[in-house]
Amino acid sequence: MIEFDHVSIDLIDRDRNAKTIIEDLSLTVSDGEFLTIVGPSGCGKTTLLRALAGLVPVSEGSIRIDGKLVEGPSELTAMVFQEFALLPWRSVVRNVELPLECRGVPRAERRRRAMDALTQVQLSHASEQLPRELSGGMKQRAGLARALATDPKFLLMDEPFGALDPQVKRVLQAALLELWRASSKTVVFVTHDIDEAAILSDRVVCLGSAPGVIREIVEVDVPRPRLTEELELTFAADMAAYRDRLWKLLSSDIRKATMADANA
Repeated sequence: MIEFDHVSIDLIDRDRNAKTIIEDLSLTVSDGEFLTIVGPSGCGKTTLLRALAGLVPVSEGSIRIDGKLVEGPSELTAMVFQEFALLPWRSVVRNVELPLECRGVPRAERRRRAMDALTQVQLSHASEQLPRELSGGMKQRAGLARALATDPKFLLMDEPFGALDPQVKRVLQAALLELWRASSKTVVFVTHDIDEAAILSDRVVCLGSAPGVIREIVEVDVPRPRLTEELELTFAADMAAYRDRLWKLLSSDIRKATMADANA
């Protein structure tokens, strides 16, 4: 499991002053859970996820994965970014191979694992294409395949579908849920989209305005699958009720964050 124990995170702002982004946050994520973090812009969602990935140090408290203190990147975790982060001069399959190459996995083995991952995200047909030849949805599938190729126990996803149009987003949401169901991986997912949070999650952590503190943790008690084969909501009324609940929890902080951005 993942354990956040009284975690605070300070970052240095442009004026070289320490700013508290996350304050005294405690949270446990169970094995196999799909947990989503939502909150207004600037509340520390991405910072918290990067700290879990070992990319940002905590200022106080601790983060543990399977009982081991997080002090840097771990082979137990893999991160999927919103920006795709694909190297433009490498083919899709060679982009997927990259983390395996960095770990010294032999060429034949990393090619096999990369192609297996591309098959899982239904992108094996584009394995030799360059990123510039892909649509946004295909690029995000490639980014997901790159994470899956390392066979992580914990999949960390930072607004992976935020830049995609609604139709493509729904297709990838369904694909992700199927991969999660089949693999039993633990997923920690960050999003601004409260509809997405309700559809995907076992629990939703609602963070308040910076410094990020937990306003409430909402358990989404709706049976799965929540999407039909036609990608329609199976329990539309229940999903709408959870969406409204999440909005009521977050709306005040979202307004404050929006006003702060407008006055910056």
